[in-house]
Amino acid sequence: MASKFDAHRSGDAASNASALQVAIREFLREPRLVGSAFPASGVLVDRLLAPVDWSKARVVVEYGPGSGPLTRAMLSRMPRDSRLVAIDVSRDFTRHLRRTIDDPRLLAITDSAASVAAILADHRLGSADVIVTGIPFSTIPARTGSHILDLSAKVLADDGAVLAYQMRRAIAPMLKQRFAEVEKSFVWRNIPPCHLYWARRPLPLKQPLDRKHAP
Repeated sequence: MASKFDAHRSGDAASNASALQVAIREFLREPRLVGSAFPASGVLVDRLLAPVDWSKARVVVEYGPGSGPLTRAMLSRMPRDSRLVAIDVSRDFTRHLRRTIDDPRLLAITDSAASVAAILADHRLGSADVIVTGIPFSTIPARTGSHILDLSAKVLADDGAVLAYQMRRAIAPMLKQRFAEVEKSFVWRNIPPCHLYWARRPLPLKQPLDRKHAP
């Protein structure tokens, strides 16, 4: 007879298989917008989230959550009265998150990251304590990426942080232009290996936001 542990393990395996399936499908459909066909590894997740004091994170925003490995990890660390806004252009990804994560703190929205200010305002959430992005800044248009980071700096709390994991380094100079403090690292144990960034202390914008650059 199978034990409860075996049943739980089987459920995890089925969930992981489902996550991988939707990730591969969406990558093949829109490779320019999906960073990788493989969900982030546990090593990457732990390394990226480690520097943050999650007990103080009341509003968290995630751009490009995909199948949700970081989404689940952040929810496990966040306070009970917090909110996680997961924004993805793929309806399949946001539908997958709603179907597989039973947590009232999660708000999965099908939209562009360029809508972050409007989304936070619509839900009366105020500024974001943490913004996490897996959007591939090396493959989206440069103006779109710049616009998204301008908005991120605008909606981020003064003591907040932007966390990014990227296959390439395109985002690095963009972060340095907008944040006074940028730390970086690299994780080999991920498919593919990724650059990690932590950006804090938003700088004043040098020019007004240009809405025509939004995707």
